[in-house]
Amino acid sequence: MNFVTHLECANCAKQYPAGQAHNLCTDCQRPLWVRYDLDAVKAAFPKELLAKRPADLWRYRELLPYVDPANVVSLGETMTPILETSQLGAELGLSHLLFKEESRLPTGSFKARGMAMAITMANEFGIKRVACPTAGNAGGAMAAYASRAGMESFVFMPDDTPVINIKETHLAGATVVRVDGLINDCGRLVGEGHGPMGWFDLSTLKEPYRIEGKKTMGLELAEQLGWELPDVILYPTGGGTGLIGMWKAFAELEAIGWLPSGKRPRMIACQSEGCAPIVQAFDAGEKHAPPFENAHTVASGLRVPVAVGDFMILDAVRESGGCAVTAPESCIAGWMEHLAKLEGLAICPETAICMGALDQLLANGTIRPSDRVLIFNTGGAMKYPDLIEEPTRHLDLAQSPNWQTLAEG
Repeated sequence: MNFVTHLECANCAKQYPAGQAHNLCTDCQRPLWVRYDLDAVKAAFPKELLAKRPADLWRYRELLPYVDPANVVSLGETMTPILETSQLGAELGLSHLLFKEESRLPTGSFKARGMAMAITMANEFGIKRVACPTAGNAGGAMAAYASRAGMESFVFMPDDTPVINIKETHLAGATVVRVDGLINDCGRLVGEGHGPMGWFDLSTLKEPYRIEGKKTMGLELAEQLGWELPDVILYPTGGGTGLIGMWKAFAELEAIGWLPSGKRPRMIACQSEGCAPIVQAFDAGEKHAPPFENAHTVASGLRVPVAVGDFMILDAVRESGGCAVTAPESCIAGWMEHLAKLEGLAICPETAICMGALDQLLANGTIRPSDRVLIFNTGGAMKYPDLIEEPTRHLDLAQSPNWQTLAEG
């Protein structure tokens, strides 16, 4: 059944018909929400149905856009685990510290959720050519799903995008264009190419369905935690689709009676001090975030100097009673190494920024030792080899091993 009623501008509330492709609002150039008949969903979708369904994105199909099953584009997405990190929690003085491990998804990051949904909907609408800008994992995800669907894909990437992201995107069949600029420059080129190239723009929040794919993070964690949400969620925030999508998921779950009203988490938007437009706007009490000048961070997914959905991120953070926080670039490599050695978690640099933020929030009392805290690991460390220290020990087979030196480290 189709429970989608219409699409609605997140800024001016102009409505658009479902069942056809849309980008931004034609009046104000802001993102669109997908709206559902939640009363009908509530009547048709008892929780008990979930026990009979596969552990994939479409287990929540009543709260997702309708699509002909023949048009679903999948690479085997599955529920990602939530891991208790008791050693790290004890070290930090936290009773409950959880990580949701998104690197288990196809193409190695949470971007698979959004692109699986966006490419599926593009397939539903008969679109054959797609394009997007990326400074990290989105390009590889889009390219892989587009190839799966038999679509052409074009990806514009800043020159300093991690080389593994560039290579995986090329490997997956996309035409890759490297740009001497930032991701917003790449986004501008995608927009300019729409007319002459005839592609559909899948940029972050410039079409409505990547949010719906990312929304499954919120639906999934609520189910995994027995419909009791954590007190705090720390989320690495660039374009912000994941944070916005989760907040939408929690609102919809409340509306259908699956979550108690008024018990949502405090949402913490975490950014690098080298690119922190959302933090600046939050601290200044602004609705929109002006472009962040001279943006730089090795956490490439956070190198977004201006976000078209800035007000949606800020609304979610403020409504939740949360905050937006920066962490220093200098903390990234240390936290990546520490979590790997202490808990066996190979976190991405974006998640390392969350750890730097957590440190500060514990120190200033914003997060209490008794809080149940969940952090999203949005990708894997192995995509960032330049940030990983290489081992230095070497054994010459012509010599006998010095086992004592090895044991002493």
